[in-house]
Amino acid sequence: MAGPEPTGRQPGVPPQAVGTQVGSEAVGCLGSAPTLDAVVLAGGTGRRLGGASKPDVVARGARLLDHVLRGLDQLRHDGVPMGLVCVVAPQTVALPQGVLRALEDPPLGGPVAGVAAGLARLSRARPPRADKGHQAARTCADLPATGPGGPAPLTAVLTCDAPQGWRALPELLRACTETATSPDGTADEPGRPQAAAQGACALQDGYVQYLLGVYHTGALEQAVAPGGTALRDTAVRRALGRMDVRAVPLRRHPRAAHDLDTWEEVRAWDQQTSPREARGQPGHRGAAQDRERDRGSHEGRRKT
Repeated sequence: MAGPEPTGRQPGVPPQAVGTQVGSEAVGCLGSAPTLDAVVLAGGTGRRLGGASKPDVVARGARLLDHVLRGLDQLRHDGVPMGLVCVVAPQTVALPQGVLRALEDPPLGGPVAGVAAGLARLSRARPPRADKGHQAARTCADLPATGPGGPAPLTAVLTCDAPQGWRALPELLRACTETATSPDGTADEPGRPQAAAQGACALQDGYVQYLLGVYHTGALEQAVAPGGTALRDTAVRRALGRMDVRAVPLRRHPRAAHDLDTWEEVRAWDQQTSPREARGQPGHRGAAQDRERDRGSHEGRRKT
């Protein structure tokens, strides 16, 4: 395809505002939900982009990372109880003021190690929680809405290469905190609704997208760092697949989990802005089916 690559490094220069309206109808009554921190994976080698820094790739007028971060700000504005945001990225990636940074040590340990590093940084950002509720609760339904300190009860996991992933968080947060029902809307057992799961992640094109999810923080910590030791070079499915997680078809934004791994995908997304998307609806149409982005131990790198 002719023309310059839609990319560029812009350290310290904030991109133009990105159209990220969700609308209050998408958020519903989530203001009473537990506080939600976020870990955004933005490292890796960018191998399929010729080694480019994926968070710094520019499309639709902004870096891919900034699409995600501004989307999280929009959710906060719309009433989603967002807490702290931590980006897992090297120092070469510029971050806005107020956004935390983490990186696994040594780097390039894979997405599971990246999530563990992000959780550890979020934990250090607050004093310990007095009630330890996020550790004692077995499911999301048991969690307190807020607390005096410590990690937020819930943590969202996103990647910078899925720039619309933030749009799925209201659906995932709701699925994580409500009791389960059967397809006909009744409880699995009359009078005994099933307890909420330890998390909820996106289901797209038949694939479970573990790196777009909302998780009970304590359960996520145990999955990515059992016994306090972060897993390295471990497949995402192997680590997070052990959790009691709901796979949620994204009905409001069915392409929110679509990620951009190649220049062809970046250019296609860059050119497909539509009025529907400007109103908060998915505008990406005709894309090839997403495959599960499960970076295993043979790659030894974080998904970005």
